[in-house]
Amino acid sequence: MEYLTDRFGPWKPVSRFVGIGWLCFYGLFLLYAARNRSGFLFLDYANLIIHEGGHFFFSWFGETLMILGGTLGELIVPLLCATYFFFQRETTGFAFCGFWFFENLPYIGAYMADASDQALPLVGGGEHDWGTLFGQWGLLQHDHAIGAATRDLGWIGMLVTVAWLAYRVRHDAVQSNAAKALS
Repeated sequence: MEYLTDRFGPWKPVSRFVGIGWLCFYGLFLLYAARNRSGFLFLDYANLIIHEGGHFFFSWFGETLMILGGTLGELIVPLLCATYFFFQRETTGFAFCGFWFFENLPYIGAYMADASDQALPLVGGGEHDWGTLFGQWGLLQHDHAIGAATRDLGWIGMLVTVAWLAYRVRHDAVQSNAAKALS
């Protein structure tokens, strides 16, 4: 970790008030997500737009990448945003984009797990991306296991992101208190 701080500089501090506000937001969102049984959360409306745009963007690279492009778009956009905030050392922006990246995975996992059943309603009633991809790759019989692992990875990632933000908020509060004590 020292290497990253030496190389990129320290993270910009987060005030206790702002940090607690963000942590409350994430806590409430995680509670909402845990209680939601549809597998589709309100943030997924924005992710759906990015998903559909990903199909268009990746259509230039062949049919398989066009099909995969929706999911790639959902993951690349928050990853690029997180990368930007990482280099700017913006703690809350990086945490939000990291959380957003991982928040995509539970829905992607639900979509993957539906590949053989194809019961989820699709935009425009088109082909099922993961049904097509898993069929091409000979993985259709493993769709439930792959989907569950993807969902689990998303939950773990969201929790780790919130824990990292809590650590940063606590760290910044301790640093602020120590600076005040020296004054």
